Amino acid sequence: MFDWMAWTTPVAVFFVCIALMLVGMTVWEIRSPTILRKGFLPIATTRGDRLFIGLLTAAYINLAWVGLGENMAQWFSLQEQPSVWISFVLSMLVLAWVMRKG
Repeated sequence: MFDWMAWTTPVAVFFVCIALMLVGMTVWEIRSPTILRKGFLPIATTRGDRLFIGLLTAAYINLAWVGLGENMAQWFSLQEQPSVWISFVLSMLVLAWVMRKG
């Protein structure tokens, strides 16, 4: 069923985190409906909007990391490509920042 994707531990953890966030946001929205708020983003957003923007940003960070991995190994004279765990942590920090301040 899941043969269509190269399931590595980081990929599985990333998707599990997204699923848990969606469940958590659903429960949070049911318990406490959101209101529009203006943060550093150029539009007024709800929690769901900020989650969507943050998830897109996290996906782009991870894609850029994987795409530039070989180049980063050359630029920084590394033995191998940098770990995707670094991009995972970085993307989750950016997601948290967008959720909090966006």
